[in-house]
Amino acid sequence: MTQRRTVGVDVPRVQPRSIGDEVAARLEKLIVVGDLKPGDRLPSERELAIGLNVSRASLREAMHELEAKHLIERRPGRGTTVLPAPEHVTSLYAKVSGKEREVREVAELREAVEPRLARYAAVRATDANLIALTDVLAEADGEISQELSLRLDLEFHLLVAQAADSALMASLITLMASWTKSTRELSHATVHARNASYRGHREILDAINARDGDAAEAAMTAHLVEVSVLTRANLRRRRGDSNVRAASDPDQPRSARKART
Repeated sequence: MTQRRTVGVDVPRVQPRSIGDEVAARLEKLIVVGDLKPGDRLPSERELAIGLNVSRASLREAMHELEAKHLIERRPGRGTTVLPAPEHVTSLYAKVSGKEREVREVAELREAVEPRLARYAAVRATDANLIALTDVLAEADGEISQELSLRLDLEFHLLVAQAADSALMASLITLMASWTKSTRELSHATVHARNASYRGHREILDAINARDGDAAEAAMTAHLVEVSVLTRANLRRRRGDSNVRAASDPDQPRSARKART
């Protein structure tokens, strides 16, 4: 009789998020999307705890995390202030020469990091993470402005990073958002591009909900490739390249496209 061998399987464990983690995630999102800007002073610890309906101990835990990520600065007698992007980040961004190169480097950076985060999210996301992602996606459904589309895009990708339960990589996504925002605006410049963003996010979330890491990684990769193509097309449109505008902008009336041929 053949004996069966029992082998160990290394499955990542889903760690429950503390209230402090949830508070830190909420405040981090406000900083990333620009609701809290560099130089803004937060309310006192007591006022903030009451406003967020959490204990001061949980709030302190959140503040420690945000401080460790260099998102805020706390000084006795001066309160808590939102910090600008770290100097090494702004100096790196300043070295990027030319918008075309910037677009390429942003695409390469995102494609190197975010698909793996989507895979982790599919394995590790909590129910709370899934609810937050679903809510953001629901808000993006329909005709929305470029500004709102960009904001929800930043929120969605940050929430995916948080669902991946990898603090270091989530911190990297936060930094990436701070220096890729101007480029990401291009990928939300048309109704077609905004609809494409929504569809990409829908496919990513479907895979995460299905707990399918392979599908989540593939969906994120496909989404970022499409974003890169749309970003380049919209950059050329902004520069007045009529051939690109006529060929790649489905939002433009058919008669106008025909007139240019």
